[in-house]
Amino acid sequence: MGWNMPGRERTVAVFGASGHTGKFVVGELLRRGLEPIAIGRDRERLACSNFEGRGAVIRTASIDDPPSLDRAFAGAAAVINCAGPFLDTADAVAAAALRARAHYFDVTAEQGSALATFDRFGNAARKAGVVAVPAMSFFGGLGDLLATAAMRDWKTADAMGIGIALDSWHPTPGTRITGKRNTARRLVIVNGTLTPQTLPASEATWDFPEPFGRQNVTEVPFSEVVLIARHLRVLELHTYLNNTPLHDLRDAKTPPPVAADKKGRSAQTFAVDVVIQKGGTTRRAHVLGRDIYAFSAVFVVEAAMRILDGKAEGRGAFAPGELFNARDFLRALVPEHLSFEIDSA
Repeated sequence: MGWNMPGRERTVAVFGASGHTGKFVVGELLRRGLEPIAIGRDRERLACSNFEGRGAVIRTASIDDPPSLDRAFAGAAAVINCAGPFLDTADAVAAAALRARAHYFDVTAEQGSALATFDRFGNAARKAGVVAVPAMSFFGGLGDLLATAAMRDWKTADAMGIGIALDSWHPTPGTRITGKRNTARRLVIVNGTLTPQTLPASEATWDFPEPFGRQNVTEVPFSEVVLIARHLRVLELHTYLNNTPLHDLRDAKTPPPVAADKKGRSAQTFAVDVVIQKGGTTRRAHVLGRDIYAFSAVFVVEAAMRILDGKAEGRGAFAPGELFNARDFLRALVPEHLSFEIDSA
C-alpha cells in the first residue's frame, strides 16, 4: 500500500490539535512512541501548547484551503480529526487524508457526520487501500464496541438499550458550538431501520452499575446508533443519557473542564451500560471510566495503533465493531482507562 513507507508508519497527523481533545490525542501519541504532527489554523495557539518542546511537529492548515491540508498531512500514515463541528470539518479532512493515502479517524458524536463519512468515503478509502473510521470516541465507538462484545455469537437481537451516565458534564467550547450546529432530528432503530426519534424525547429510569445506581434518563441518541446499524442486526435500539449532564449542558454558566490529575483529566466519571434482549434471554456489558474527552483520545489512538501495527486490517469505511475484536480492544484499556464487565450468559 502507498501509505506503508519506511518511517511513515509511526507518523500520525492530528487536525484540531490545539483543542481540548486534540491536546490529549497528541499527548497519547507521544506517550505511546508515535510521531505526531500537530495541526491547526493558528500557529500561535499551536506554539502555546508546547507541542514542539515535547517532540511533535507543528503545521498549519484550514478546511477552506485544501492544498494546506495536503501539505499538513504529507508523510502521515494516519489522520485523526479532532476539530468539530464534524458536520463542517469531516468531509474536507477525510478527503485530504485519502488523497495522502492515510487512514482517517475522527471523534464525532454527530450522527449526520458519521453517516456522510460512510456514504462519501467508503469507495475512496477502498481504492486508496486505507480505512476510514468515524466516531472512534466515547460517544459512538465505545457504545458500538460494547454492543458488539455483548452480542457475541448472536446474529440478531430483538432489542438493545444503551444507557450512558455522567456524574457531571463541563462542556468544552467545541461541545457547545457543535450542539448549536447539530440541529438535525436524531435517529434510532425501529423495526430494523434507522428512523427519526419520536419527539418529545422519552424519559425513563435506568439501573446503572455502582457508583451511579438508579438514574432518571432521557433518550439522546448519538453516533453509536449509526455505527451499530451498519453491522449488527437489531430490531430496536434506543440510547439514554442521565439527566444530570443534560442540566449541566443547558446551563450557560457551566464552566469548561478543569484538570484534576497529573494526566490533565477532569474529575468527571462515566458509565456506559448495554442491555440486549433476544427471545427470553438478556445479555449485558458495561464499562466505567473517567473524563469523556481524555478517554476519547486514548480510544482513538488505540484504534490508530492497531491499524498501523497490523492488528486489524481492512480497506474502506468501517464502524469500530466491524474492524476490531471488540472484547480484545476493550480489555486492552483495562485497568488504566476502564473497568469492563460482561455477563457470561
